[in-house]
Amino acid sequence: MTGTYADIVVERLVRTYSAAKDPERAVRAAAYMRNRFPFLGLSIPGQRSLGRTVTAGLPAPGEDDLRDVVVACWELPEREYQYFACDVLRARVAVAGPGFLATTRTLIVTKSWWDTIDPLATRFVGDLVRLHPELATTMDDWAGDDNLWLVRTAILHQLHYGAATGTDRLFGYCTRQAGHPDFFVRKAIGWALRHYARTDPDAVRSYVARHAGMLSPLSVREATKHL
Repeated sequence: MTGTYADIVVERLVRTYSAAKDPERAVRAAAYMRNRFPFLGLSIPGQRSLGRTVTAGLPAPGEDDLRDVVVACWELPEREYQYFACDVLRARVAVAGPGFLATTRTLIVTKSWWDTIDPLATRFVGDLVRLHPELATTMDDWAGDDNLWLVRTAILHQLHYGAATGTDRLFGYCTRQAGHPDFFVRKAIGWALRHYARTDPDAVRSYVARHAGMLSPLSVREATKHL
């Protein structure tokens, strides 16, 4: 193997994705994302299938390799490259040490929109915090940050914890940001509560009843959708 791991992956990735681009689909995808980003026009299944061929036959990356790949993907213009980075992070979370959270923060606050924030929050940050519990205090900081995407990440990071959810944190974050003016934070509150209701519906029902005057109608509606 010549060149760094990241160099090889990114070269293969750009060559493979560019060869499969679909300009008509790209226009529709960009419009769906309010024209915030250019697209190549790859379907999600197609993009993921091609992504697996990009890394086929390569050795498992180390933490520095992983960082270099995802940072390089974030610098590329088309959105599918950021999706590839999110998939790689999800698959390789065990490689990342606690210091990787700083890199993830950069990804969250750069080219920010729900389509990358949500997989980063629920599948990578959540798993990284589970592997390194000391990072939970950083979630406490993010829950009060001025950046709405860091707030959304903090609220959603326990989404798949189930019975292991730290309810003091979950409910505390929701209360802390109950009056947040942004749709994406209010929606995250409702989503996180609705998901936890699968594990403990009575706790969510009680929480919403006590805080109905603070929570936005959107948050309440989402939280109680299946109760």
